[in-house]
Amino acid sequence: MKSFVLGLVFGFALVATPGAARAQQAPAVQPPPAAPLQPPRPFPEGAKIAYLDIQRVAAESAEGKVSTARVQALNQKKVAELNDLNKRLLADQQKLQAQGAMLNEAARAELERAIDRQQKDLQRRQQDAQEEVQQLQTDLQSTFQGKLYPIIQQLVSEKGIEVLFSQRDSGIVFANPALDLTVDVIKRFDVAQAAAAPAPAPAATPAATPPPAATPAKPQD
Repeated sequence: MKSFVLGLVFGFALVATPGAARAQQAPAVQPPPAAPLQPPRPFPEGAKIAYLDIQRVAAESAEGKVSTARVQALNQKKVAELNDLNKRLLADQQKLQAQGAMLNEAARAELERAIDRQQKDLQRRQQDAQEEVQQLQTDLQSTFQGKLYPIIQQLVSEKGIEVLFSQRDSGIVFANPALDLTVDVIKRFDVAQAAAAPAPAPAATPAATPPPAATPAKPQD
């Protein structure tokens, strides 16, 4: 196998309304429960074509789950920060609306300038947050692909496969389920990553307690 391009998405949805509108976190879309891994059917002897569900590998492998959790955690952090900024902006807007007529010209002008600064800051922070989440997503995809590629390459070499399709991208209408290498790839990928994980540091051995000092013998009378 000379080349194989992996396209993965560790999904996120960073939502915050710029300017004066409320910033609200998008409701999390619950993915359907993953089907339990079933023992792969025997690969047809002599078959030179197979297929693989890359998205399923990303969703069900241990490495993919860790990557997805990292993207989601950063996304939630950024959404919370944007919502806090927007709450302060909204409070000042309500203050201007409720008390604007009672403020003197200088105070009203200062409050309007503060609102304008907050709107611009919120828009800038939203753009920065989106770029940060997207950059993490890109980095994790690259790392994931670099770890997964040797597993696929080894499996393809072992089975003598000449053509490997990506199930969701190749337009396959029907294929023999025995040609699906997804489960095998996930199992091998998890085993390889577990073996590559650094061993936990040994627990520190507590210092030995010195024996109590001998009591000097009393002189005999």
